Amino acid sequence: MDSRFKQLVIDNSDSIVQKWMNEIDSLKSGNYTAAISDELYESTNREFVNVIFTSIRNQGSTKAVEDFSEKIINLGWPLSYITDGLQVFRRVSTDYLLTQSDQVDSDYFSNVLTSVDNWVEPIIRELVNEYSGSWEHILSLQRLALQELSAPLIPVMEGITIMPLIGTIDTERAKLIMENLLEGAIKHNSEVVLIDITGVPVVDTMVAHHIIQAAEAVRLIGSTCILVGIRPEIAQTIVNLGIDLSNFPTKSSLKKGFTKALEITGRHVVDIEAKQNNIEQIMDSLQGE
Repeated sequence: MDSRFKQLVIDNSDSIVQKWMNEIDSLKSGNYTAAISDELYESTNREFVNVIFTSIRNQGSTKAVEDFSEKIINLGWPLSYITDGLQVFRRVSTDYLLTQSDQVDSDYFSNVLTSVDNWVEPIIRELVNEYSGSWEHILSLQRLALQELSAPLIPVMEGITIMPLIGTIDTERAKLIMENLLEGAIKHNSEVVLIDITGVPVVDTMVAHHIIQAAEAVRLIGSTCILVGIRPEIAQTIVNLGIDLSNFPTKSSLKKGFTKALEITGRHVVDIEAKQNNIEQIMDSLQGE
């Protein structure tokens, strides 16, 4: 019976596809696909229904399913587009098969439902699994890219490096900060490392603990760590929490921290213009004598 139903659906695919397209089009307005152009929506729908019929004809073939699920992800369309489309196909195919018999009894009705389910359920599983797998892969790549950018160590001059931190610091990111600090300090032969927390919205006990651990680790390899970017509200929070930051220097701004780093490395900022004026005054004085 299933093979007969399958052949009926395949032989009358044009009629079923047209009914499917009409119902899918009615879902477009007011839902997740409303902003999609009509041309792209129609071409994708036709590709979708072709994938469905290809899967029915060649049960066990997953290449078309894999390619289509990857395309939907690249388009940025939600998983509900796939599930809605397959539910519409289930309904349209069932209605069509029920109209092909003059006498529909319970056995016939049951056989139709079972046959359609046997076609649609494997496609749903394949598409959902492929979609989910591809989406997880993309997310993992994005997560790795964000991690690489989330804790950069920037050498600004010989012996001085800066690590600007932006956003929330959790345990996983704190571990990455620690690794980058140690590797970068050794790689750049840093005497002073500035940790800039200007872009960190909240400094609680956990965040402060992670920062203290990172600073202590830097100290153990022979470098000095300076915490900069401590805003008034952050300072008040640190005091209220009883967090001890007395073991390494802290500054309110990156500018002040950089000046301190120059002092630690035996350098200082010189006002070139003022110095030039002093030299000119001395020269004028010597010439007057």
